[in-house]
Amino acid sequence: MTGSGGPVPPGCAIVGRDGEREELAAFLAASGGQALVLRGETGVGKSALLDHAAGLAAAQRYDVVRAAGVEAEAELPFAGLHQLLYPLLPHLSGLDDGHRAVFDVVFGLRAGGAPSIMSLGIAVLDLLAVAASQERPLLLVLDDGQWLDASSIEVCGFVGRRLAGGSVKLLIAVRSDVASRFDTAALPELPVTALPDEAAGRLLDLRHPRLAPPARRVVLEHARGNPLALLELPSSVGAGEPGGFGAVPLSRRLQHVYGLRIERLSGPVREELLRGALDGVGAGPGGSRVSGARYRMREADEAVAAGLLEVDPATGDLVFRHPLVRSTVVQLATPNQRRAAHAELARMHRDDVERRARHLAASRVDPDEEVAAALEAAAESATRRGGAVAAVAWLTRAAELSETPDARSRRLGDAAFIAGHAALLDQAQRLVRADPAPGRSESPATAIAAAYVALYEDGDVRSAHHRVAAAIEHLSDPHHQRAGVVDGGAEVLTRLVDLLLATSLYAGDSASWHRTEQLMDALGDRVDPRSAIYRDAWSDVVRHGAGVGGRVERAFADVSALEPWDVSRLAVAAYHVDTLGRYRPYLRRAVDREVETGAVANGMTMLHLIMLDQLAAGEWDDAERTGRRALELNTAHGNALFAHHTRAYLGLLAAVRGRVEQAREAQAVVDAWARPRGIGFLTQVADAVGTAAALSEGDYEAAYLHAIGITRPGAFEAYAHQAPRTLLDLVEAAVHTGRLEQARRHAGAALDAGLPGISPRLAMITYGAVAMTTGDDREADDMYARAEAAGGGFPFELARIRLAHGVRLRHTQGPKAARPLLAGAAGTFEQLGAAGWAERAQTELRATGLPAGASPVHLAELTWQERRIAELAASGLTNKEIGERMHLSPRTVSSHLYRVFPKLGIASRAALRDALAKAAH
Repeated sequence: MTGSGGPVPPGCAIVGRDGEREELAAFLAASGGQALVLRGETGVGKSALLDHAAGLAAAQRYDVVRAAGVEAEAELPFAGLHQLLYPLLPHLSGLDDGHRAVFDVVFGLRAGGAPSIMSLGIAVLDLLAVAASQERPLLLVLDDGQWLDASSIEVCGFVGRRLAGGSVKLLIAVRSDVASRFDTAALPELPVTALPDEAAGRLLDLRHPRLAPPARRVVLEHARGNPLALLELPSSVGAGEPGGFGAVPLSRRLQHVYGLRIERLSGPVREELLRGALDGVGAGPGGSRVSGARYRMREADEAVAAGLLEVDPATGDLVFRHPLVRSTVVQLATPNQRRAAHAELARMHRDDVERRARHLAASRVDPDEEVAAALEAAAESATRRGGAVAAVAWLTRAAELSETPDARSRRLGDAAFIAGHAALLDQAQRLVRADPAPGRSESPATAIAAAYVALYEDGDVRSAHHRVAAAIEHLSDPHHQRAGVVDGGAEVLTRLVDLLLATSLYAGDSASWHRTEQLMDALGDRVDPRSAIYRDAWSDVVRHGAGVGGRVERAFADVSALEPWDVSRLAVAAYHVDTLGRYRPYLRRAVDREVETGAVANGMTMLHLIMLDQLAAGEWDDAERTGRRALELNTAHGNALFAHHTRAYLGLLAAVRGRVEQAREAQAVVDAWARPRGIGFLTQVADAVGTAAALSEGDYEAAYLHAIGITRPGAFEAYAHQAPRTLLDLVEAAVHTGRLEQARRHAGAALDAGLPGISPRLAMITYGAVAMTTGDDREADDMYARAEAAGGGFPFELARIRLAHGVRLRHTQGPKAARPLLAGAAGTFEQLGAAGWAERAQTELRATGLPAGASPVHLAELTWQERRIAELAASGLTNKEIGERMHLSPRTVSSHLYRVFPKLGIASRAALRDALAKAAH
């Protein structure tokens, strides 16, 4: 027989409850009668476990009787007991007259004095014994036991403690956050706790597989492993916050979980809870230890007694028992109550610009310029610490509260600009369409948003460049100077110029750069100094790169004053002049924050830069991991330009490692996408990939043909950013294909263009290229020495130069002179994983008479960085001087030397020169 309820419906699988299900199976399989109480917070899944147990019992030929406590009947004596026993009343005929009379009295069928709990309990035990048998045992299932009347609970407790020896089992579910007499019934208990994080995620994905990642994080954070919340929250979480920090909208069912208890509180206590909820007081242990000074709830013992608050053991502060309590408090408040609470909290946080502004904004309905300005200041603060998503929301609200159309338009434009950097391109477009200024051509904000979408979503550099250039011309027109002021003045102009520079960088052609430079020249001193750095570094480093490294360093002097996007733009400039390594720590500290807090596009750029510096520094495994992470991020946000940009760099890494098929596949994909769109930056990188892949497998003819696709020998094409970067590639390919004249002309052009003065890397490869092509041995020795002196921090290129030097020495001075250089090159290539180059170096080593696979023992034990530091130290440089040359701290240099000494079997710096010379023979 069954009462209400039944087994678990199909498709409603229980997730993460293996231990509880095993306990229930053992409970049902055990011989004899017994009772068990499932205790857990509201919505934790007790009912699902009761359903599961009922299903198991039915399959084992139990008769199942089900009942559920009802809060409205909690004051009716024996109402719960009547519900539980009602299906068994036909068995009363099997009892003696005395026990039948007891039931008649308690169920109101005849008059008489109320029996004692003991006599009624004994009568219930007799009834259960009649109803159950060995062949058909009986399972009583009672849900929401906390709502049973006190008399019924007393009887259930009495009976439950005396079931041993029979064929009856009693299974009761009660809420742990509601006090009841079951708390002292002394029955065995099975705690039902919140789901672990992994199980909570599985349940959410099972029931809501298409939930967006941001919404998924919010649901998991607020549900805290509560299955009911995991199932109910997704349908309402996208509706936005109902006005509080950390509160989310709740369904009627979730609101009911705590709503009745909140509504029973006195007015002052509800107001106290509302202030705490709106100020983001946390839930559970550690709930008060959140960033910033939060409101401290006081005089709320009534809420503690109701199971809505608890005391944080670490701080003694009152915190919400569960995030759902906080959300319910906010949702039950009226709009006027919430606004009044926000106004009071704004006064409390008068010294915290962001929190005060947020509360002020929520306390107002009508336009208020003072509040709008406060929100604008808060958005600027949030932007500087990486809170792009919050900044967009606050600027949008500031626009809504603006008192003039011009201020509204300006703030919407600012929001659209930050949304573009957050990779929220659709939102950026919606923002600029939100309040089009009447009777006016396209606003700068519209131009910026449209250009971002065109550039990053589809790589349309032509239309993006045209649109931004037109907007700059519009602001520069004397007839529109007033409009320029309205549209944000210098700040908006700088944003337009910087975006124009970015589109020109990707276009990589003379026409785009000529127009860009004409516009910037016309702007004169209205161009921001940082924008001038970007132009000189990004456009043509051969012609404009001198001195850029120092300008970047000065701009980075106060990094805390820079906007996040200026950090990444300055780092791009540093990459073009090969000083990126010194700024990588800034990027590492910022990138996770940028991605997590919403400035995703900026985070993507930072990941590119970190990968490039890892590639340059010889950290190739790390570079590949960084590139894969960037590609996943690009793809997830639909940023096609950055996705292909990342593929290009991954292709370049594959090429230098000798993974030729992988490199050429990446080259083909990037070239096929970029060339029709006129994205010269990426087509040049694709050509560089082809060059590196061909060099890696020793196909010098193919390498030469790829290299001259970037620039012709003896010249550095204007605005071809890969031309100086592939200098060594073109020269090596030309030398190995017998084009010695072209190689000499190209190396000479690099020297004449002043490349050594632009960056340490360009100095190294320029001197190396001249050394490879000169017929004068003395000049070659001098140039190789200069290359060695400039080469710290770029192990792959330095190893190539050492390989070429070693080959030359073998021909001019004999095998013995060549071995140290060839061994050093071979060791570096092996450590980097540059398979093709390592094989070539080993071949040259064998030509010196060294057995196959042999290398000087001690040198082979040193990393390329340790070897380089040891060589510089042996030449007499101090740790500080070595650190400056290799962009390391003196302490790091000292640590490397500490490891080098035992590897070489020496104990002092003075023995370095002899040890290195001995190890090389």
